[in-house]
This record gives sequence, C-alpha cells and structure tokens, in this order.
Amino acid sequence: MLNPLFRPMFLPAICLASCLVSKQPALAHEFWIEPEKYQVESGGALQVGLRNGEMFKGARLPYLDHRIQRFAYSQGSDVTPYKGRLGDMPALILEDLQPGLLVALHETTADLITYDSWEDFAAFAETQGLQDVQARHQARQLPSSGFGEFYTRHSKLLVAVGHGKGADRPFGLETEFVALQNPYTLPRSPDGSIAELPVQLLYQGSPRPKVQVELFERGADDKVQRHLLTTDEAGLVNLRLQNGRRYLLNSVVLRPVETKHDTGIPVVWETLWASMVFALPQR
Repeated sequence: MLNPLFRPMFLPAICLASCLVSKQPALAHEFWIEPEKYQVESGGALQVGLRNGEMFKGARLPYLDHRIQRFAYSQGSDVTPYKGRLGDMPALILEDLQPGLLVALHETTADLITYDSWEDFAAFAETQGLQDVQARHQARQLPSSGFGEFYTRHSKLLVAVGHGKGADRPFGLETEFVALQNPYTLPRSPDGSIAELPVQLLYQGSPRPKVQVELFERGADDKVQRHLLTTDEAGLVNLRLQNGRRYLLNSVVLRPVETKHDTGIPVVWETLWASMVFALPQR
C-alpha cells in the first residue's frame, strides 16, 4: 500500500537527509547504492552508502527504516534481509565476506512530489525519455498544474568479493536491471581495455522493450559522462565498458494512479526508478 506521508523526525541531520529526496521536482533525481570499494578481499568488510543526486554524484543518505520497503544482499543462491540502525551512515555494513559476486538490493517506500507547473513535469519527462506523456496526460483530462506523483526507487549493486565469480539474476524488484554476464569476470578486447556487457531491463518480471536507459560513466579523474541508450525488443542493452571505470544505469517507469489519496492534491502519476551500479576492474 502506498504511504507517501513523511514521518516527523527530531534528529536534524536525519530530517535534512530525508528532505533532500522528496517534495520538490528539482530534487527528484537518480537514487543508487554505492560502495566504498567495488572489489573486496575475501573475509573483508564492505561499506555501502545510499545516494541521491544527478550525474552519478550526490548526497549520502542515512539508514531510515520507514523509507525502506526492502533491503537485502545475496551471494550465490542465498538472499539475506538486512536490518541496520536508524541513522547509520553508511547505510549498509557487511563483514567477513565470502568470495563471489555480491548483489545488494534496495527498494524504497513511496514518496510524493508535487508539480506547480506543467513545464516542470514536461522537463522531467523529456529527460527520462517519456515522450508521450503530454498525450497520455491530456487523454486522462488531468490538470496541467497542482498535481502530484508518487515515486519509488528500485536499486541494485554488484560488488566482487575475492575472485568475484558468480552471476546476477532477477530478484523480484518491481523494476530492475539484470546483468546477463558478470562485469568483474568479463572477457576483454585484445588489448584488455574494453569489455561488452549485456543487461536486461525488467518491469514486474517482464522485459521492457524500446525504452530509454541512462548510462553514467565515471572515470578515475571523477568526471562523469552520460550516455543515452534504448532497449531492444527483448529489453536488452549492450554496454561497451572501459577499464577502471564505474557505472550507473537508470531507467524510469511512468504509470497512472487512478485511486484517490488523502494528500491534499490530486496524485495522478507514479514513477518507478530502476538503477544498477557496478565497475569494470582495471587490468
């Protein structure tokens, strides 16, 4: 059940972090899970932060249990729910890790964003490749201003522990990216600098064909490039990756809200944001 209402907090730092991820259109950007290290030694520890921002740079957020729908991690066939402490930063801390590919999963509860003008909503829709939104909005005879949108985040992180061997798979997120090969063990080009990674985008377990995917690529100098891709009929994109770079994938589902909610404004849309973070090791 959607619960966009914001619980009052009395810890100033936590309240500030909460406000950073809701309420205003200008702040409704990417959300992702980012580790301090993408490769960890066997038996070592992993610290992972929740981040909200744009162009693969943003504020680190604390662990807030009322904002979490699902938080878990997986190695091999096991999926382990994660429970942190209120206010933890970083939000996820794991120790004594076993070798293999580790997948962290995070889904948020719904939050509410309001649009005072059509231009704000149209600018967001254009950035996310939602080209038919105006026709869909008008067909439903919706107001051009003063309306709301629920949004949820559905995030995944891939980290190599020790040898890093293993495979990603669908984990039942409402929308999710699935790496069809392991980025930490990919075959490379003859000079070792380039690798190709096929990724599938899912919504409710089915492929999302012909939709926009953003690929953010961060180099060793911390500069970030944004690339726009489109999934094929099977929901696939083929990524061309470079040595020693970190990557964030992002894609947005827009679906109508027909049920009335006690929010003070008509909430007419819901967005579901899928993200996945990983790195290509230096060789």
